[in-house]
Amino acid sequence: MPKVALVTGSNKGIGFAIVRSLCKQFAGDVFLSSRDAGRGTAAVESLNSEGLKPLFQQLDINDPESVRAARDFFNEKYGGLDVLINNAGIAFKNADTTPFGTQAEVTLKTNFFATRDMCNEFLPIIKPGGRVVNVSSVMSSIALNRCSPELQARFRSNDIREEELVG
Repeated sequence: MPKVALVTGSNKGIGFAIVRSLCKQFAGDVFLSSRDAGRGTAAVESLNSEGLKPLFQQLDINDPESVRAARDFFNEKYGGLDVLINNAGIAFKNADTTPFGTQAEVTLKTNFFATRDMCNEFLPIIKPGGRVVNVSSVMSSIALNRCSPELQARFRSNDIREEELVG
């Protein structure tokens, strides 16, 4: 069975660069994913023009059905996944006029909860010796440094449980 890698949110930016690099170095199939099939297909075509051969998987990490469909695809076709790179995320621009509360809700929904859901669905199909990489932003460190010293200490503790973190 060939090795297989999946990069979420990889039709542009850092994810796109990760797919490009994996296509050059990884001995197996590399899947570029995007919630928008048109943008994902265009990204694959762009890499094809460089002589690279990524494959495409439609995947919206905010849609549980999409996540489960992708999980089932990789489990059925490859017997699991060798590499999962959770890159999909959202960041509002400084000039965005969306109310702060909405920005916070959307950001947490995608960057924390949807990434957590990806891990919960995909960890059971990660092959022995496989890898999961969660890409994050420096903004999380900046935000943490703005929290109270007590909250910072709790987030940085080695004994924080998932339920507490979610809360």
